[in-house]
Amino acid sequence: QVQLAESGGGLVQPGGSLRLSCAVSGQTPGSAVWFRRAPGRAREFVATIRGFDGSTRNGDAVKGRSTVTRDRAKKTVSLQMNRLKAEDTAVYYCASTPRAYNRGSTYRSNQLAYEDWGQGTQVTVSS
Repeated sequence: QVQLAESGGGLVQPGGSLRLSCAVSGQTPGSAVWFRRAPGRAREFVATIRGFDGSTRNGDAVKGRSTVTRDRAKKTVSLQMNRLKAEDTAVYYCASTPRAYNRGSTYRSNQLAYEDWGQGTQVTVSS
């Protein structure tokens, strides 16, 4: 059974940076992903990374401001976010799947393609 636990959320000022981590127990993910949900909005794709080669894809909302990485030995997936804006305020979720989706696959940014989810960590961007 795979379990994921996010950490690193908190309050940060606009323009600041934050690093979220996701610890994975159980099967090593083939793919891992970060989604977020802001109040009153649908869950939004943030970034994904493929386990075996580190191939990444970023969502439009954070493109150019975020980097997703993984540490296979520690079984962690991290999301570094910079130049944070108020609209980045959301609960951030980590999810994984045993599948390693093809580089161009639309499954990579589809929440239905990930079976195991963490509880989420709150990120609040405010002065």
